[in-house]
Order: sequence, then C-alpha cells, then structure tokens
Amino acid sequence: MQRLIDTKMKDFKLRVADLKDVPLILEFIKELAEYEKMSQDVVATEEALRESLFERKMAEVIIGEYKDKPVSFALFFHNYSTFLGRPGLYLEDLYVKPEMRGKGIGKIMLSFLAKLAIERKCGRLEWWCLDWNEPSVKFYKQLGAAPMDDWTVYRVSDETLDTLARNFGE
Repeated sequence: MQRLIDTKMKDFKLRVADLKDVPLILEFIKELAEYEKMSQDVVATEEALRESLFERKMAEVIIGEYKDKPVSFALFFHNYSTFLGRPGLYLEDLYVKPEMRGKGIGKIMLSFLAKLAIERKCGRLEWWCLDWNEPSVKFYKQLGAAPMDDWTVYRVSDETLDTLARNFGE
C-alpha cells in the first residue's frame, strides 16, 4: 500500500511514485511534451525510466491524485551549489492535466517540494521554464520565484556529447 500524503485541498493527495507507476510517468512526460510542442524530442522508454528512476535512483517522482485518480506529477533530483556549499533540489518536470489547472495543484506540489528541500537541508529549489510559456511564468512569479535572466543554459548532447567525450585523454 502506498503512503498518501494529505494536502490542504480536499480530495487531493500526493504520493511517492513506485515501479508500477513507470507507464503513468511516461504518459505524463508525453503529455507535457505535447503541451510544450516538443513531442518529437521524447525518446524516453519505460525501460529507461525504470532503470534511471528505480534501479539507479537518479531522480524521484511524486504523483498528485485527485479523488484517487492521477492528475499531476513532478520529477526532481538533487544538484549542488558550490557557492552555498549545500545541495539543492532541481525540478525537471511539473505537469498538471489541463482540466485540473487553476485549482492550486501546481502550488501544492511546489510547496511540497520546497518543504522537502528544507527537510533535506537544501539551499534552493530551482527549475527552467520556456520563455513563451506565459501562464507558467506568471504563476512562478506570483509564488515569488525569480527568473535568472543573467544565466544562459548550455547543452551538449547526441553527436556533440560523443565528440566531447572522445576528446578526453587525447
């Protein structure tokens, strides 16, 4: 039996995802990608999620349930701030089904993660947001989140990642 975590919202509870949730997690990821117009970028599989989330434990997932039906999820992991000398929580994905938006579910999930960050002695909770996603940007700013406009995200992946890795030891 999974432990349900009560929230301030009637009929809405959180729970830590387990192995049987892998298909649901992948479904949420695909729904989020569709919303972000990035469906073509999803290459995750149930096998990959099972390995990284439950065997290697590289990230964690919480599921939000309204009246016992899954309606949201958050995937997060620890990072580290050398300046703070403390870990942080990095929120990779937060998704609430469209019909459940505007009810406070996202705020509850972020509040839970903030509480978890404090319990784990993290110095911060952070995430990225697409610039064009005005509803989310507005929501995050209302919560007091500050955009990090002076930072640029850099990424290497695919062939570029392979090429960079091959440079080691040369």
